[in-house]
Amino acid sequence: MTAVKGFPAFPPQRAGARFATSWWGRAWIKAMEDTSLDHTLLQKGRAYAKTGQVGPITVSPGRLAAITEGEYDTVVRVSHLTDAEWNRFLDQVAAQSGHLAALLDGEVPHDLVEAAEDAAVPLLPTVGDLEPECSCPDWGHPCKHAAALCYQASWLLDGDPFVLLLLRGRGRDDLLAALQQRDVPAPADTGTPARAAYALGVPPLPAPPPPAAEYVPLELQEAPGVNTGALKVLAASAAGRARELLAGGTPAVLTERQDRVRLAAEHGLDIGDAPAVLAWQYGGAGGLDTLEHAWNPGKQELARAEAAWRREDLPPVEAARNRWTLGALQLRLGRDGRWYPYTLRDDGQWWPSGGPERDPAALADQV
Repeated sequence: MTAVKGFPAFPPQRAGARFATSWWGRAWIKAMEDTSLDHTLLQKGRAYAKTGQVGPITVSPGRLAAITEGEYDTVVRVSHLTDAEWNRFLDQVAAQSGHLAALLDGEVPHDLVEAAEDAAVPLLPTVGDLEPECSCPDWGHPCKHAAALCYQASWLLDGDPFVLLLLRGRGRDDLLAALQQRDVPAPADTGTPARAAYALGVPPLPAPPPPAAEYVPLELQEAPGVNTGALKVLAASAAGRARELLAGGTPAVLTERQDRVRLAAEHGLDIGDAPAVLAWQYGGAGGLDTLEHAWNPGKQELARAEAAWRREDLPPVEAARNRWTLGALQLRLGRDGRWYPYTLRDDGQWWPSGGPERDPAALADQV
C-alpha cells in the first residue's frame, strides 16, 4: 500500500512568523527559492502561506499536494530514491544507533546527511529537485500557490523529519521495518563480554571532586578615607573572574570604562548611566560597544540581513550605517554579528530593550 499522510490546514500566522527553524527545513526552502526567477512571486507565496490560503496538505511518495486559494490544484513533486539508494541510506542509518534515535527525536543529524551524500544518496533537495505544478494561469516557476505550499511544507519538516523521507519514497513505518530486517554486522572481537562484565560487580565510585571554593564576603572595618563598600564589590568581582579562570575560561580584557559598567551591571551600582548598564546586561562588552559606536558593516553582511528581513514580508526600514529604524524600534548591528533592539523613550533617547539575535527578523515582534 502506498503511504499517504494528511495534515490539517495551517491557520493564519502573525506577521513576524518565521518559516523553517530547522537547518533541513531551511535547505528545503533554499532549494525552492534558488530555482525561482521571480522574487515577487516568492513574496506573494510567503504572504499566502502566512494568511492561511493553503488548504490541508497531503504528503505521499514524491508528491506534496493541496488545494490553494482560488480552488487551484497545487502539487510539488520530488524524485523518489531508487531501491539501491534506499539500501545505501539504510546502511548509513544503521551504521550509528544515534542516527535513528535522532530521527525518532525529530532531528536530522548533519553527519547522516553528509554520509548519505558520500554514498550518492540525495536526501535533501537542491536547485531543480522540486517540480511545482498548479492549475492556476500563472506561468511562474514556482507560482505563488506552489511557493506558498513549499513554505508551509517547511513547517511540516521542522516538526517531523520523516515527512522528508516519505517524500523521498518511504514512510516512517517502512523505514523502521526495513531497519529491523537488516543484518547487523557482528561486533569486533574486542572488549569484555556483557556476562563477564556483570560478573565483576559494581566497582566503587571514584572519590568526589574537591568542593568548589565559595566566596566569603570580606569583613572590613570602617576607616577614614576608605570606601569599604567599593572594596567589597571589587573583591567579589575579582573572586568571580578567578573562578572563571580556574574553570578553564578566559575572561576578556576590558577597558576602564567597560569594567566600570560591568561592575555596575553585575553588582547593582549606580554610575549615573542607566542605558550603558542595560546594554551590558543584555549583551556584555558587545552590547555596550553597539550602544556607544556607529560603524559601517560590510555589504555582504547587510545583504544577508536584508534578505532575511524581506523573506518575512516585514515593513521597510530607514537604514543608516549599522542602524535600522522602524518607528519607535531601532535595530543595531554589533561588531559581534548580533542585532540589538532599541526603543525610543519619551525623552527622545534610544534605550536598549532586549537581548540580541543573529537574525534581525527574529526581533520583528517588537514592531
